[in-house]
Amino acid sequence: MDPLPDLASLSLAEIARLADEQKLPPVDKWNPSHCGDSEMRIARDGTWYHQGTPIGREAMVRLFSTILRREPSGGYVLVTPVEKLDIVVEDVPFVAVEVKIDGEGPATRLTFRLNTGDLVTAGAAHPIRFVEDEDGPRPYLMVRGGMEAVVARPVYYELADRAIAGGESPVGLWSDGQFFPLEPAMPSPEDIAA
Repeated sequence: MDPLPDLASLSLAEIARLADEQKLPPVDKWNPSHCGDSEMRIARDGTWYHQGTPIGREAMVRLFSTILRREPSGGYVLVTPVEKLDIVVEDVPFVAVEVKIDGEGPATRLTFRLNTGDLVTAGAAHPIRFVEDEDGPRPYLMVRGGMEAVVARPVYYELADRAIAGGESPVGLWSDGQFFPLEPAMPSPEDIAA
């Protein structure tokens, strides 16, 4: 696999080109028989394990991430045209480890690099949501096929600083014409009654 480019040095046009070039296998169209357990696990911190041992080769993790799929049941599988194997995901499969911020206000674009090298620009197709956790708000970015990335704490702090400085009410972030409040959404009366 090609080495990852330096996100900070990329222009918006280069980011868009690289994102368009990310060719992923059509895992949503593959429906092989279930073959068992992959004996793999993705830890909460984004580390991939096989039989309890961390997978140290970045290229292997990147490759496996391209055949990862979320099932309608909510579980995760590694899928090829001929086999489907379960994989344990402790939280979500990806971690947003870096962000490049371009623009101001509604014209802002937040492009994230994932621990797998994927580039994702937050927006309508890739919303950011916040979940209240015992450690405070935990931001998630929709990546693809119902799979999300948790935003790494240092990246979250960078985003929070920007959101606070932006002066929006409620405090939040713009990206690709969409506004994402930093506070977790309050449950509606219907949700509470249910």
